Amino acid sequence: MNMEARVGVVVEGGQRALNTAHSSVVDASARKFLQQPQQPQHNLSVPKRSLNQHQAQIGTVQQLLAGGIAGAFSKTCTAPLARLTILFQVQGMHSDLAALSKPSILREASRIANEEGFRAFWKGNLVTIAHRLPYSSVNFYCYEHYKNFLQSVLGLDNHRESASVNLGVHFVGGGLAGMTAASATYPLDLVRTRLAAQRQAIYYKGIWHSFQTICREEGFLGLYKGLGATLLGVGPSIAISFSVYESLRSFWQSYRPNDPTVMVSLACGSLSGIASSTATFPIDLVRRRMQLEGAGGRARVYNNGLLGTFRYIIQSEGLRGLYRGILPEYYKVVPGVGIVFMTYETLKILLSSVPTSF
Repeated sequence: MNMEARVGVVVEGGQRALNTAHSSVVDASARKFLQQPQQPQHNLSVPKRSLNQHQAQIGTVQQLLAGGIAGAFSKTCTAPLARLTILFQVQGMHSDLAALSKPSILREASRIANEEGFRAFWKGNLVTIAHRLPYSSVNFYCYEHYKNFLQSVLGLDNHRESASVNLGVHFVGGGLAGMTAASATYPLDLVRTRLAAQRQAIYYKGIWHSFQTICREEGFLGLYKGLGATLLGVGPSIAISFSVYESLRSFWQSYRPNDPTVMVSLACGSLSGIASSTATFPIDLVRRRMQLEGAGGRARVYNNGLLGTFRYIIQSEGLRGLYRGILPEYYKVVPGVGIVFMTYETLKILLSSVPTSF
């Protein structure tokens, strides 16, 4: 059960490249410790196998519902910072670069409030929430199947292997599940970016209108612009979040074994999210800009693929251009992790009292 309990480190790890919603750094760093092992509380005289199967079914439903609601609530609370991140990330596409030398979070927030209204901080948040449940469902479903397939291929079904082998199975399974979920729900992520990147001029008037407009003007494949950058970021995101979280948690517990688990999880999850965000932010920035290629009838800026986009940004904006918008991304990590964790634990308590005889 110890190794199974660590599935949570990987199951939701791929979400920061995609929203990712990844994201999406918050989900990648927070979901690791949300799915802690729950010891069976029932002491019924029923066969052990039947009881375990029933608990697994209940746990899956409760976990999926609580995790989806917690993720959606956290993203709603941090949506203003998420939109600031997107606006800074895409500024260099069609703006005068001289005006971008000193970006200011406060100045941009004031502009949004004055020119677009307070509600504009949540532009694109509805599609983010709509993206959360199918993404989590596909991710969880695919993870279980990938994990079982890998265990079958490696012959791990009936006996235990070394911890490193099991960790490898969880890591690879989580990465493949993240890539599958990202591909399946990617159009929603692209629409979210285009809605959030709009300023005063409104070209896309809603989720359905965005889908119709993109398909009409750019074709069906227009809904998958930037998918390559998204998939490229899944692996590094999971690897960094996983390794930093596990290393920090082990180090902390070796020196302070009596500290509350909640505090350790929040601290390690936040730091792992910051580390992962720092390392993979350039890929996320390129993904956002590729998602906006041709949006609103504008001319294409990047015509040479993923590597060509990296090269163009470095040449025109310098290396700092790859980290445009990193500060609001940092600011949302800690509150995002805390909100997800506390909401998840509260919902888990509430859902545990709901009859689940189905």
